Amino acid sequence: MPQTTVEFTIQANPLPRLDKVLARDVPEDATLSRSRLGKLIADGAVQVDGVVVTDPRARVAEGAQVAITVEEAQESHIVAQDIALDIIYEDDDLIVLNKPAGMVVHPAPGTPDGTLVNALIHHCGDDLSGVGGMKRPGIVHRIDKETSGLLVVAKSDAAHQGLAAQFAAHTVERRYLAVCFGMPDANDPRLRGVKGTSFDPGNILKVQTFLGRHKSDRQKQAVSFQTGRHAVTRVRIIETLGTPAVATLVECWLETGRTHQIRVHMAHCGHGLIGDPVYGGRQKLAEKAVGPAGVAAARTFPRQALHAATLGFKHPISGEFMEFAAELPADMLQLLQDLQYKG
Repeated sequence: MPQTTVEFTIQANPLPRLDKVLARDVPEDATLSRSRLGKLIADGAVQVDGVVVTDPRARVAEGAQVAITVEEAQESHIVAQDIALDIIYEDDDLIVLNKPAGMVVHPAPGTPDGTLVNALIHHCGDDLSGVGGMKRPGIVHRIDKETSGLLVVAKSDAAHQGLAAQFAAHTVERRYLAVCFGMPDANDPRLRGVKGTSFDPGNILKVQTFLGRHKSDRQKQAVSFQTGRHAVTRVRIIETLGTPAVATLVECWLETGRTHQIRVHMAHCGHGLIGDPVYGGRQKLAEKAVGPAGVAAARTFPRQALHAATLGFKHPISGEFMEFAAELPADMLQLLQDLQYKG
């Protein structure tokens, strides 16, 4: 298989681990991420002063000569499939698209094809670079199968690294629209008593907890206050639904981005999302508040009522700030219409 060799010198004040100092000093045009470098170290592809080093924790001295053997990107084993995509923006480095509800992002056990990645491989063809050593689109973030809305996908290693760094630093702007049970209002004394919740000025609910795997159901996430990953969600009321209000269209934005974060945090507050089969609970709406059509719509809505509505980030190559928006899909618009009962 064709190979290239990346050669460079370790600069002053080297970091204490081989993988970290390589990530710092490797030439930018090599487009080798730290995770890719870790794999190359483990594969014996890294030489320091002519000696193969396979320990990522090894120390390296200033002035050491590094040679990394990199094989050309392989074709992905994931099959290309001609699946329609709603592309909002595309250039040589990235694609922003509006994912429909029901589409899985990446192949996995139980969903070997028909995914967003299958569609992207077909769409991009030979334009894909070797993301992580494989010719495939670079998935830097995901949204759940039954959540609709905006995703950005890298087409090159350089874009993948730049976008991944922004997501890791929590500088990407992501706002979601959701329909929840009840009304998350600062005047609700019950809500103010829920651990981990507070209110910012402007009646903006702030939920701050740890999130980790559920103890008994490993497919679920659960709130914790001792262990897990730090998670912060903010929620703003956009429109109350029903007379009196028994449901709410809310805008949620993430300070962090954890698995199922909005769904878990809203359920923790007692305002689970309509249609959420995992976290939404068994709440029912009063017919006198939303009418028969509203009751039926909430009971039968087939997915969590959650849509990734806006996405903003710096272009990983040009540095230009870019922001995109995707309107609510037809099913959520119909749900809102059915819940706007005036008695």
